[in-house]
Amino acid sequence: MNTLPPQQLLEQSYIIHQPEAVVRAITKIAAEITNSLEASSPVVICVMGGGVVFSGQLLTQLHFPLELDYVHASRYQNNTVGKMLDWKALPKLDLTGRTVLLLDDILDEGITLKEIHDKCMALGATKVLTAVLIEKKLDHEKPIKADFVGLEVPNQYVFGYGMDVYGWWRNLPAIYALQA
Repeated sequence: MNTLPPQQLLEQSYIIHQPEAVVRAITKIAAEITNSLEASSPVVICVMGGGVVFSGQLLTQLHFPLELDYVHASRYQNNTVGKMLDWKALPKLDLTGRTVLLLDDILDEGITLKEIHDKCMALGATKVLTAVLIEKKLDHEKPIKADFVGLEVPNQYVFGYGMDVYGWWRNLPAIYALQA
């Protein structure tokens, strides 16, 4: 549990990706998604709460018909270490026979995104693709590979642009890392 005030957390961090790099990455992902999904009328599902900032920026650049939904499942609950997956909300739309695009802030260990992917398949989706703003580079295999990735970060705790540090700073326009 953190006892530092939010401003001190920020002061003890450094920028990994500037705001301009984040914007360019989202534009790149939007073009890739459009090329891949524009003819499929997908259900786009935002993974709450971290995926909301990325999703909001990305959706304005997808110029094809889609339906929007969300899921809320978390392993972190404002901590820096994940625990068991806590389902708070499942998709409301019928996924039967549909192509689904999951939008999330970060592909870290991949456990949460894999479980959400599998849940969408169990709910009848015929195809589930994933897009993440950030992929953390780890030295081991993950249970899922993102189909669309904006930026990579080293194996450090990162925050900003939807990702939090102890519940704070999701609203930052850049990607920061805590000092080791």
